[in-house]
Amino acid sequence: MSLLDDGGPIFAQIAAELANQIADGTVGEGERVASSNELASFYRVNPATAARSLTQLLDDGLVEKRRGVGMFVAEGARGRLVHARRRRFTDRYVRPMVVEAGRLGIGADELLGLVREEMASAEVTSAEAVTGGEV
Repeated sequence: MSLLDDGGPIFAQIAAELANQIADGTVGEGERVASSNELASFYRVNPATAARSLTQLLDDGLVEKRRGVGMFVAEGARGRLVHARRRRFTDRYVRPMVVEAGRLGIGADELLGLVREEMASAEVTSAEAVTGGEV
C-alpha cells in the first residue's frame, strides 16, 4: 500500500509524511521511527530511497540516530516543526489575505468575522464527513 503521489521526489514525500506524523503527535518525541527497511517495505520503494528520507529528517533535526538501535524522534522536534509550519502558514496565507483585505477595504473586525464564519463552516463540514451527514 503506497500513500505517495506523483508530485516530487519519493524520498521527500516519505520524509514529509513522517514529519506530519511528528507534527500531529502520531509519533511522539523519543519514540522510534520506522527503519529504512520497514519504510521501503511499507511504501514499496528501494531501501536507499527510504534511507534518504530518514537522512532528510536527520538533517532537519527532527530525528536522531542511536547507534545500533535506530532512529528516534528528537526532543523538541514537534515544537520546532509546528513553529516553522506556523511561520510558513502566516507567510503563505495570512499575510496575503490581510493585504488583499486592505485593498478591498475590509477592516480587522470584519476580516476576523469572515474567518470565524469560514472556520465554523469547515467544522460543520468536517463533522458531517465523520458522522455521514448527521450533525
